[in-house]
Amino acid sequence: MSGRLALSVRLRRLLRELGKFGTVGAFGFLVNVSVFNLCIHTFGLAPVRSGVIAVSAAVCTNYVGNRYWTYQHSDKRRIRRELTLFLLFSGVGMVIENGALALSHYGFGFTSSLADNIAKNVVGMGVATAFRFWSYRTWVFRKAPSARGRGGDDLTAEEEREHRRVLL
Repeated sequence: MSGRLALSVRLRRLLRELGKFGTVGAFGFLVNVSVFNLCIHTFGLAPVRSGVIAVSAAVCTNYVGNRYWTYQHSDKRRIRRELTLFLLFSGVGMVIENGALALSHYGFGFTSSLADNIAKNVVGMGVATAFRFWSYRTWVFRKAPSARGRGGDDLTAEEEREHRRVLL
């Protein structure tokens, strides 16, 4: 495969993956924001506690979407390993997301509902989403050996490793 063609194939695959990941993430975002604001305004919970509950609900939604749609061709023989890694990296994302909220709310004293939502759902979630995309595609949802080589734009194992190194 020529260098330019290989790059074109890699970019097309990455854009398709980003689109699916973003769609799943949009549903997770709606769950996250809804549960976060419900916990704060209806149940009167503290911001970080509400954030942890909201992210936990969104993680469940995102796992199902990513597992069965975004990364549907991933290796299904090792689901326990996959779920463990998904929860581990989601937990790191939760710390990133709620760390931004805690820093804003308790560190900088921005305690309004708007400030909490911006810190958690814009800044924290933005950084956490980039981390999650990288970690899920690199470590969690690995392609099954039989899925490699199918279709016109699939890459060899060596090209796949290079693809991951070059693009992320």
